[in-house]
This record gives sequence, C-alpha cells and structure tokens, in this order.
Amino acid sequence: MGVRKLKPVTPGTRHKIIGTYDDITTNVPEKSLTVGITKSGGRNNVGKMTVRDIGGGHKRSYRTIDFKRAKDGMTAFVKTIEYDPNRTARIALVSYEDGEKRYIIAPNGLKVGQKLMSGKGAEPEIGNTLFLSDIPLGTVVHNIELRPGNGAVMARSAGSYASLVSRDGKYAILKLPSGEIRKVLTICRATIGTVSNIDHSLEKSGKAGRTRWQGRRPHVRGVVMNPVDHPMGGGEGRQSGGHPRSRKGLPAKGYRTRDINKASAKLIVERRKK
Repeated sequence: MGVRKLKPVTPGTRHKIIGTYDDITTNVPEKSLTVGITKSGGRNNVGKMTVRDIGGGHKRSYRTIDFKRAKDGMTAFVKTIEYDPNRTARIALVSYEDGEKRYIIAPNGLKVGQKLMSGKGAEPEIGNTLFLSDIPLGTVVHNIELRPGNGAVMARSAGSYASLVSRDGKYAILKLPSGEIRKVLTICRATIGTVSNIDHSLEKSGKAGRTRWQGRRPHVRGVVMNPVDHPMGGGEGRQSGGHPRSRKGLPAKGYRTRDINKASAKLIVERRKK
C-alpha cells in the first residue's frame, strides 16, 4: 500500500497523487457477487433533479458486501484482495468451508490465505468478527453494528477505526473516528482491526476530468449566484457573500444540526469535536 506522485509530464499529472494498488491480487470480480447499477443522475422517479452536481461517470458493477458476518463457527479463507469502485476501502473475497463465497471489507494487514472466523469462539485477531462483549478493552475495531443483526454501519471507509474504551452494563463505550464517544449494545458485532487503504486521504485527482469519471459534475459556489438562487448571492463586484449558509439558508461553518430530541441522543456520552 502507499501512494505515488507522478512526473509532471502533462498538466493533469503535475499534482496527481494516486495509490500504488500493490495490495490488490486480482482485477476480475466474483461474478456471482456482482450486480448492475442503474445511475439516477440525481433525478427522482418522475425525472426531476433533486440532487445537484451528479451525473456521468464510469460504468460500475456493485459488489455485494457481507456486513453482517453472521456465519458463526465456520472458518473462512481469504482468496483475493480486490478494488471496489463503490467505496474507498479494499474488499476481500472469502470462501467458507461449505464452499460459499462472500465479499467483506478488508482490514489493514489482511493477507491471501489467512483464516477468518466470526461469533463466540473466534479469537480477537485482525479480520475476525466478535460481539462487543467478547472483545478485549483497548482493541481497535471497525464495521460496527448499531442494532444487533442489522449489519455494520459505522467505521467502514478507508482508514477508519474505533476504539473500545470500556463497558458499562449492557453497553460498550466506543470512541469513534470523529472523536465522539458513544454507547453501543454489547450484543452488537464489530470486526477487529483498521479498515484497509489507509493512505486514501493522501490522494489527489490532479485534474477535473478524473472527478467527472467518478460521477461528479461541476459545483457552482453560492457567492457567484444571484440573490434569488442563494442566500449568499448578489452584490456589486466580488462581494464576500455574508454569513456562510446553505442554499436553503441553514448556517454552515460549525452550526450544529443534530436533533437534541433524537432517540439515540441518550447514547452519546461525549459529542464530537468541532
């Protein structure tokens, strides 16, 4: 893993920094675990554009990921480490003893041929999925469930992880990547280790075209719009735009939008840092 800086032989490569992809072992996905994707272009079911700045992009196929890891007590062997165009992390193809194949989010340091397990009898080793009640305190985890059996929803992107700080009754206390400390039921599952592709944050596309390949269209700043189009628009000459806010008038730059009456607010021990 790592990144490489290209020689500036063209304007597009002058500032380009991309991954080395040396951890990837194959470029052909498992056909039985891939499905087609229909692009929306940011439009809803009647063709109205509801999300701006989306469209185009390279054709992709979706890899079905096993976020539940609920096949307990059965050994799985890592077959390949693969690139996934739909996420920043690498994925791993694992084959179970009964012949079933599944994709999982690959943790950092996972190797081809490695054995993985999940459930009560699993050891707290990289790639194994355990209940939070069975994971030693201080362990770094990812792929964390919020509701038992619903599958992982937290710490899934490249380089993400959370730390198991302590346990309090039926809750485990986790420190999340954002700095937030929150309670999660100990009967929820988490996977040991850090998510792979940890150098993803160092990458730079180098040119606008590479961003278009990813399906992102140009984004127009609010300060250059007219007052009818944006709260920060208008003014003679190059005006600053006033107080930073969204297109719908919601303040930005540190304004907290979380609903204090949300049911899960009682599970948050400490809010994330500004």
